[in-house]
Amino acid sequence: MKPVVLINPNSSKQTTTAMLGIARQHLPSVVGWTNSNAPRMITDPSALTAAAEDIASATVPEACALIVAAFGDPGAKRLGARVEVPVIGIGAAAARAACQGHVPFAVVTTTPKLGPAIDALMQSEGDGFLGCFFTEGDPETLTADPTALDPALIKACEQAALAGARRVIIGGGPLATAAARIAPTVPVSLVQPLVAACQEVASRTGHLVPRAPDGSRSAH
Repeated sequence: MKPVVLINPNSSKQTTTAMLGIARQHLPSVVGWTNSNAPRMITDPSALTAAAEDIASATVPEACALIVAAFGDPGAKRLGARVEVPVIGIGAAAARAACQGHVPFAVVTTTPKLGPAIDALMQSEGDGFLGCFFTEGDPETLTADPTALDPALIKACEQAALAGARRVIIGGGPLATAAARIAPTVPVSLVQPLVAACQEVASRTGHLVPRAPDGSRSAH
């Protein structure tokens, strides 16, 4: 069977590796593809637009499904229109997961310049979206330092909870490991976009990580 391909719209191979580590907990066969033309992190509308052009026209490995693993889903719909396999953007998948049960939800992320694009994506995919809550400071500097990133994300999650959110999406492929770290600490249920996309792909393709006899998922 052909693999699932995880597309990293930014150029950081380190980010691709980190996201594959998370994706392989949910999908038994996933490989990575990195957009070498992009900056290391997509933080503003121009970078998002450029990444969308790259992904929409990309020649990616043969796959049974594609995951576009940047939160703004750059190029995902256009890529999906020209290939014959499911193309799942992690932002849209997160919104669909977050709004299940008509629960009010919000986004916490590090990229305020992408706020309008994120708002539009969330509103198009899910009901009950309350808005974005942003961390303070330079996104690249923050994401490079977990000791600064985690408290900043927790503070923004607390602000979202005070605004009425019962679920919070931690918005960004590179933030997936941070979301796992802070989940026990925050006062709301967290949605990890990459995990939501992996679960959606698994349900559509039958790619599931086998369960061990004790019911846990085996690692890949």
